[in-house]
Amino acid sequence: MSARLPAIILGGTGYVAGELLRLVLGHPRLPLAAIASDSQPGEPVAQAFPHLAVACGGLQYASLEEAMVLTAQLPRSAVLAAAPHGVSHKLLDALLTRAAIAGAKPTVVDISADFRYADIAEYEKVYKHAHGAPARAREFTCAVPEHLDRAPTPHVAHPGCLSTATLLASVPLLALDLVEPQIFVSAVTGSTGAGRSPIAGTHHPQRHSDLYAYNALTHRHASEITALARAASGVDGRFAFVPHSGPFARGIHATVQARLKKRLDTAAAIAALRGFYANRPFVRVLDEPPRMKDVIASNYAHLSAVADGNTIVVMSVIDNLVKGAAGGALQWMNRLLGFGETDGLTAPAPGWT
Repeated sequence: MSARLPAIILGGTGYVAGELLRLVLGHPRLPLAAIASDSQPGEPVAQAFPHLAVACGGLQYASLEEAMVLTAQLPRSAVLAAAPHGVSHKLLDALLTRAAIAGAKPTVVDISADFRYADIAEYEKVYKHAHGAPARAREFTCAVPEHLDRAPTPHVAHPGCLSTATLLASVPLLALDLVEPQIFVSAVTGSTGAGRSPIAGTHHPQRHSDLYAYNALTHRHASEITALARAASGVDGRFAFVPHSGPFARGIHATVQARLKKRLDTAAAIAALRGFYANRPFVRVLDEPPRMKDVIASNYAHLSAVADGNTIVVMSVIDNLVKGAAGGALQWMNRLLGFGETDGLTAPAPGWT
């Protein structure tokens, strides 16, 4: 593989795109070729992300059309897509079609839900619209990076942020045959997970100093979690998933609970998690309950467990924008391109956010 490969970011004005931009600008092997947005073409990128102004310099947004032309002109490129659900499928299908005609070979990691589902009918049921490129879906694999050593397809779809936190905690329990397949999940997420546009019920001023559940047992990530847990563990788990809106900007704390198949104490539960995630550089299994602030703005996940012989609880914390989206996507891109998995991703959490 090439020592360096140009990176193109699509859908470049949201919170996830801002984190992609921050990470790519610091990546040793992915020089930024373009960041594209149809809502702000020609505008300074620093206008959308003032905190990145020094790193961005005079960088301006390209249009999506300009990004597709550039992708077709480059023999190889790394395309990181942060377009919304329901937009990404047609956008990436058009980009890959034009690239193929030109003989170009981009590698894509998509952060939307559009290529997460192997079952297109299930996607259409959950997202309530037709998939714009069903034939293209077979070119994408969806998995948490720690749960699949090598993608069998040229492109990857990254799981959702709540899915990532839940799967990191639950897949070891199922794969190691430690628990009955009924899994109970309570997950609290920050306001950035709702996107940059204010929406009633998710806008930060409404969440401030408050905590409430939403879409209990009906959240659209539940079917995604079930399918990805099955693919990673070989077990048909049943997930009772209850997300909560937290009074903070970023981060996820997921608590997974299940009934043990055989008696296990806390020390043995923690040892099982450590064994499962051995040699996974971005997962740390702690002796004490994890804290979100220790992972915020980083690509690390912290886990811990408690068991009383009958029941096991696994706690998982991640940054929703990094490990749950931009960082996990870049981790996959590193793998797909044959780079070091940790390239550009080892910065620790600031700790006092």
